[in-house]
Amino acid sequence: MRLCVFTEPQLGAAYEDQLAIAQRAERLGFDGFFRSDHFLTMGGDGLPGPTDSWVTLGALARETSTIRLGTLVTSATFRHPGPLAIAVAQVDAMSGGRVEIGLGAGWFEREHSAYGIPFPPVTERFARLGEQLEILTGLWSTPAGSTFSYEGRYYDIVDSPALPKPVQQPGPPVIVGGKGPKRTPKLAARFADEFNVPFSSLADTDAQFCRVVEAIEREGRDGRAPIVFSFAQTIVCGRDDAEVRRRAEAVGLDPEKPQDGQLYGTPERIAEQLRDFGKAGASRAFLQLLDMRDLEHLELIAAEVAPLLS
Repeated sequence: MRLCVFTEPQLGAAYEDQLAIAQRAERLGFDGFFRSDHFLTMGGDGLPGPTDSWVTLGALARETSTIRLGTLVTSATFRHPGPLAIAVAQVDAMSGGRVEIGLGAGWFEREHSAYGIPFPPVTERFARLGEQLEILTGLWSTPAGSTFSYEGRYYDIVDSPALPKPVQQPGPPVIVGGKGPKRTPKLAARFADEFNVPFSSLADTDAQFCRVVEAIEREGRDGRAPIVFSFAQTIVCGRDDAEVRRRAEAVGLDPEKPQDGQLYGTPERIAEQLRDFGKAGASRAFLQLLDMRDLEHLELIAAEVAPLLS
């Protein structure tokens, strides 16, 4: 099981906080540093304020050398697909080919109104997501010297030179995730290199993996590599129950009342829970760390949880 650090900087983290955790995660051998793409906090005052995900990842690309970098997930409502394709390809080049993009339909209406971003109905958001996936993958895979055109309901691309090209070919890995039973698995089957189930029970995660497998069987993969299955969970790890409680209370969680999508316990207990997701087909775990300044938490996971998964 490959372990990735997953952060929520909109809750209150400056670039320097993200740099510190990304560099520490790299030194500790984590597979990836991923961050959310949000412009408004979901709790607290959010100080010092949001940081743009792709601006941040471009900076981190130059300050790291081996760890993979990406979003979980970029909202299709935030950016037009052409400029997004350019930004991701540029960050991929800046990192030497270490970028991945999670792309979703968007869901948090208040952040859209707070920053003047249109928030269409859910049906339109999913339709836009599908078109953006078509355009991103089409631009990246267009041979150099050729042009790319696309005519959709929401986006038209006319004779684009489809530049710059990302280092990774035919493009950076695309992550599609979510809990929707119909549209999400279909999009994953068509476009995703990886499918992620966020903050769900083991049973619900397993059921969603099965829906994606069924969608792949219906859609086909056209000779592409098998899809990677992954999941995201909030993690609170401690050497004993007292340390678990201290870390949980520091971020407003209650280990006595666990919710779906939350992992609590000692390293042995956390490893057991992660192995259960592995049995369901997952090969990658995105571990959400709510306290980005608790680097000792990261050290503990790397030193005492990761070895139990090898």
